[in-house]
Amino acid sequence: MNLERLTKLMGTYLLLSFVACIFVIPIIFMIISSLKPDYQLLLDTSSMRAFLPVGDISLDNYFSAFRRAPIGLFVFNSTFITATTLVFTLFLASIAAFSFVFIEWRGKATVLAIIIATYILPFETVAVPLLLLVNELPWLSTEGVTWGWLNSYQVQIIPFLVRALEIFLFVQYFKDLPKDLIEAARVDGASWFQVYRRVVMPLSGPVIATVAILKSLEMFNGQYLWPIMTVQSEEYRPVMVGLQYFFQTGTTHWGEIMAFLTIITLPVLVFYLVLQRAFIASIASSGVKG
Repeated sequence: MNLERLTKLMGTYLLLSFVACIFVIPIIFMIISSLKPDYQLLLDTSSMRAFLPVGDISLDNYFSAFRRAPIGLFVFNSTFITATTLVFTLFLASIAAFSFVFIEWRGKATVLAIIIATYILPFETVAVPLLLLVNELPWLSTEGVTWGWLNSYQVQIIPFLVRALEIFLFVQYFKDLPKDLIEAARVDGASWFQVYRRVVMPLSGPVIATVAILKSLEMFNGQYLWPIMTVQSEEYRPVMVGLQYFFQTGTTHWGEIMAFLTIITLPVLVFYLVLQRAFIASIASSGVKG
């Protein structure tokens, strides 16, 4: 390896290391701060000690956080809502994209354009009309038919099942799949659903991982406004709404807040690390080609 190539490689790794530090340093600060009492946490923020496990280190903030709020219930609610939404999103978005790419029907280009155009609408513009709608919808429960979805799991799941972004990602990926495989399966007598289940989806691991990561981040750590509007019962509250429990007293307990954020952030990081290779592969393969 010549000197010029070695220098270029070192420069690339230094740049990547710098970018990685930008994302890793706040996580390190959060974890370390969750182990310190408030007085030491605030005192150490003026020096590098904020990133070092020095001083009065303990798990007291975690125990106090669990006593202050039902964190286990909040984590269960968010996990259940995220997992349920993700399963339905992967199926509905992929099968919709399959129909747009592989099945010929009149007006599909117009319908796809309208769906993609909805992506520019911020959720805040439809939040109030959607709230009025879900407050009047029926639901079949163990108590019979009830009216209104407030204080329930379905009000946090059904409005977010499919977004334009997820359909678009699947469409872009499906366009790059070999058409010969689809034609061969059809010639062999496979139905469209068999082609979808046995040919297309087994080849779609990267885009499935991409949608799974984006949807999980949105549902687990990104839902705050809608649950605040629709869920008043503690029984159904997700983790981000549970964060307000730590600001209800006169004193802000920063150590407990950092402990709570660590509890809800680490599972998402682990989920991302498991799927990161497939995510990067999908980003590389889903780009617009000239």
